[in-house]
Amino acid sequence: MSITQNIQRITAQLPDGVKLVAVSKFHPVEKIMEAYDAGQRLFGENRAQELAAKAPQLPTDIQWHFIGHLQKNKVRIIMPYASTIQSIDSIELLQLVNKEAARINRHINVLLQLYVAKEQTKSGFTIDEVLKAADDGAFKDLSNVTIAGVMAMATFTDDMEQVASEFEQVHNTFLTLRDNHFAGDPAFKEISMGMSDDWRIAVKHCATLVRIGTDIFGAREY
Repeated sequence: MSITQNIQRITAQLPDGVKLVAVSKFHPVEKIMEAYDAGQRLFGENRAQELAAKAPQLPTDIQWHFIGHLQKNKVRIIMPYASTIQSIDSIELLQLVNKEAARINRHINVLLQLYVAKEQTKSGFTIDEVLKAADDGAFKDLSNVTIAGVMAMATFTDDMEQVASEFEQVHNTFLTLRDNHFAGDPAFKEISMGMSDDWRIAVKHCATLVRIGTDIFGAREY
């Protein structure tokens, strides 16, 4: 199938209120433009230099989501381009993003990355850490950042019951944060979870954003 057909096939299966982030990392601008011409506007990149190289070559109404681990020394590189940073995994990174956004007079959405997988290679706040940070007021008084929800990756496994359990933990943590710390804040509404292999399970557990790459673009090109 073509990229256009893949996007149409996936979006036709998504319930109302669930948005597709097309993960375009390692794919050239020509493929991104094919997806754009098919109506796709949300794209995900996970390397700062790659995002900074691609974004100026592509239409300005694309909403770029940075979805990879973000090193502090790379924040400034992506700040002119990213509309959302999904991978905020520490208070220090959150404060730096707020500072850099203010420096160039931008406002940016962020998601708090939760660590629920049984893999040490993944990063993020543990559930206890994110709830304590919220209790301590760490997510308040950010002049140039809006905390729009949470993001997570499940364990890479064939055990879909484990994946479902981890997604349920993410959903429950989102609800706790929303009800106890972001009550009345309409911006706190996103749950980003689910990729090519497990997005259907993520949707069952209330994902509002799914991050799909391979099922749209095929194997990575570089």
